Amino acid sequence: MYFNSNIKLMRKRRGRTQDEVAFALNMKRPTLSGYENGVAQPGIQQLIAYSEYFGISIDTLIKVDLAKLRESELRQLESGFDVFVKGSKLRILTTTVDSANNENIELVPEKAKAGYTRGFADPEFVRELPVFQLPFLSPERKYRTFQISGDSMLPIPDSSWVTGEFVQDWSTLKNGEAYIVLTLDEGIVFKMIESRIAKEGKVRLISLNAAYEPYELAVSEIREIWRFIHYISEELPSGEVSSAGLAYTLNQIRQDVTLIKDRIITDGE
Repeated sequence: MYFNSNIKLMRKRRGRTQDEVAFALNMKRPTLSGYENGVAQPGIQQLIAYSEYFGISIDTLIKVDLAKLRESELRQLESGFDVFVKGSKLRILTTTVDSANNENIELVPEKAKAGYTRGFADPEFVRELPVFQLPFLSPERKYRTFQISGDSMLPIPDSSWVTGEFVQDWSTLKNGEAYIVLTLDEGIVFKMIESRIAKEGKVRLISLNAAYEPYELAVSEIREIWRFIHYISEELPSGEVSSAGLAYTLNQIRQDVTLIKDRIITDGE
């Protein structure tokens, strides 16, 4: 259990003294000190009180060593994005830093994509990936760049380098936006997303290229999701291909037309 070290860490991150937290939680300071030093064990009421005070689930306070989280992950936790509250497991990302302790942007080239599917959580594998920095991106967030293949996301051409921001809380996915998704069976895919997680535990993956049919994927088959930030390519995109927003709208229209056809057939019967 990491309860004692976690409550001490979160208290210090808030800049609060033991006296201040003890007063807020309506307990004696020696009792609080005993919890932080691990010489006393809290009851269920005390666990609930700490959970409500920090806005962090009891599961997280007990099971997760918060000292091992990256700064960006701690900030997400403090902002209310505790995935234990959402009913899923905390996704701790394997990452690398430079000599100044700044987080690198790891590069996943085409030849490393198959290995990434198996080794995305292996520190040794991730450490072998090429790394670089982009000074115009936020140092508070985690980024990774993947080389995509195929024409399903035209006008973004084949072999482009697509940079994504790590998404820890999947309930924040926005419909009609592009994401890089690491899947259990298909490896790395780059698609527009329609989230159906809350109701069905699935996401719908949509290509910009209308020649490719949308399909659904259960969240149990997903390992990582990265929100599209930008891409780098040697090719100029064609102006004749529809934009991401138009492609998403067309796919929505296609769904509506299908529903209308089904209702007509049902009513005719």
